[in-house]
Formats: sequence, structure tokens, C-alpha cells
Amino acid sequence: MSASVGNAGRAQIDWAGQPVHIEYQWVGSAAPGAPVLVFLHEGLGSVAMWRDFPARLCEAAGARGLMYSRPGYGRSTPRPAQERWTPRFMHRQAHEVLPALLQALQLDPAREPLWLFGHSDGGSIALLYAAAFPQALRGAIVLAPHIFVEDVSVTSIEQAREAYLETDLKQRLGRYHDDADSAFWGWNDIWLDPAFRSWNIEREIAAIRCPLLAVQGVDDEYGTLEQIRGIARAVPHTQLLELPDCGHSPHRDQPQAVIEAAARFIRAAG
Repeated sequence: MSASVGNAGRAQIDWAGQPVHIEYQWVGSAAPGAPVLVFLHEGLGSVAMWRDFPARLCEAAGARGLMYSRPGYGRSTPRPAQERWTPRFMHRQAHEVLPALLQALQLDPAREPLWLFGHSDGGSIALLYAAAFPQALRGAIVLAPHIFVEDVSVTSIEQAREAYLETDLKQRLGRYHDDADSAFWGWNDIWLDPAFRSWNIEREIAAIRCPLLAVQGVDDEYGTLEQIRGIARAVPHTQLLELPDCGHSPHRDQPQAVIEAAARFIRAAG
């Protein structure tokens, strides 16, 4: 399957012995040799929930961008109602789903200047991919990633569960997901599973070799600054950006600061 800037569609991959359709959309520059930014969404995100941020960043960086919705999200194949994710759900996205999607869209990391741009769970997935395939990336940018589980994360996710059950959150998520229950409960159930409390990827990410920019809001309600500071301890060449007056979504709370920092970082890496 070929893909060009401006195209949107659904790519089929084989995952866990089943055909899965992945929603995707291209934005940005079609110039030959332009870096490719693959956008990895948050735990309740999708292609549409990025809004215009990827296009703005790609314009500033002279890049083309690929957004996609992971299985269970957006217009991609929903999660079966009985399926419960395991503590390695982000590993499987990094090691299985993302490589399969790149292959389906004929994106070869050996030939393309490939970058990952991940937010929250998507940031963790970006880190795991960068660690598992250290020669595949030109660089990675992660916003509010998780490398271990904190009490503040669990508390906020418990509050999200209450909101989903008691407010119109399900209806609001339904604007972005074909199956809001698929998106919400897959994410919420595993994060609140006691087995997930010991999840930790600090040792694994030490294998990252590509340039890495880690961004977090000082007021992040889903994690402390120890998340990105822990990344810097494991991967000493990491550049950190701690943003004041910013919560868990720096690209929404401080979009211009993120765009300027990310575009500068991409240009500096060549």
C-alpha cells in the first residue's frame, strides 16, 4: 500500500493472528527527503483528537506527519468486549503493531528519516520502540510519557473512571471513537489493575541511541517530573523541557512552545 501526504484511510495489518484495520492520516510536506513524524496518541486519543497540532508542527519542521489510531481507538478495529489488556500492552504496540503498520504503509526506517512523536501512553510506546529498534529512528520526541506507575497517575485514572460512569464523558469520547467503551475500558482497566503497579521500563529505555527530547508540564495531573527526569538518568543524552502553567497535554496547553522546541530539535538533528 502506498501513502502520500493528504491521504487518509485504513491499513490492514495482521496482529495476534487476526486482521486488524488501522485508521491513518497524512499531513505536512511532500518534499523529497522530508523527515517523517509518526504521531502516537495518548491513552484515550485517536487521529481526530490531535486536531491541527500535527499539521502545525510539520509545517514548522518541514516534515510530513503520519497520525494513526491504535487498535481499539478512533476508526480502527475496536477491542473485543471480552478482551483485557495485560501489563505489556504498550510493549505489544511498540514491538508488534507499529512495525506492522510501517510495513503496511511501505515506510522503511532504513530509507526514511523516521521520527516518533508520542504523548502519554504514546510517549511510552515511542520510548519502547526506540529502545527495541535503536537503529531505526532519526529521533524521538515524547510528551508526558510514563516510565513507571505513580500514585498520582492512578488517582487521576480513578477519577476518569468516575467521570465516564457519572458524566457525559462517554458521549464526548463517542465523537472520536467508533466504540467509546473499547477505547475507555481497555485503557482504564489495565491502568487500575493491581498487576500494573509494578510496570517499569527504566532499564529498557537505556538502550535508546537516537536523539531524544522529553517534554512535561510542571502541573501534569497524571505524573510528576520524575518521569522525564528518570528518562534523562537512563538516557543521558536526552534533552528535557519542563513547561510551567502546563498540565498533562503540553501540545494543547502550550502548543507554540512545543512546536518551537520540537521543530528546533528536529532541525538540529539534521
